[in-house]
Amino acid sequence: MFIKISEVDFQDSVLVLGFSEGLNKLLLQLYLDNHKEIRSILGELAPHLPHYHNLEWRLDVQLASRALRQQIKPVVSFKLHLEQNGEKTAKVVQTDPATLLHLIQQMERALGEMKTNHCRRIVRNIK
Repeated sequence: MFIKISEVDFQDSVLVLGFSEGLNKLLLQLYLDNHKEIRSILGELAPHLPHYHNLEWRLDVQLASRALRQQIKPVVSFKLHLEQNGEKTAKVVQTDPATLLHLIQQMERALGEMKTNHCRRIVRNIK
């Protein structure tokens, strides 16, 4: 459930938009007067996405073929089990190790971005 953010958090969030002080105060008053309705509407608009349930993975390596005797071709396979509204589904994804490494680096970079003050403020106000 969504919680009401404090006046200071709301003002910090609106401050980065660059509005005048008078408009910021008006926005704060409108938020305080209508926060319950705003939160209920945001709750209805929130997407109900599938969430993680389990992950299986496997590493396959082709060492040779009829055409090439010495060939190393690794493939990483993932079976991602998801759950949405009590219904379970599974998605299978295959990739090579170089692409997987790139994906891991990008996700680590995104997690690093989440530690910035600006992102923390946004996430705190979304909850």
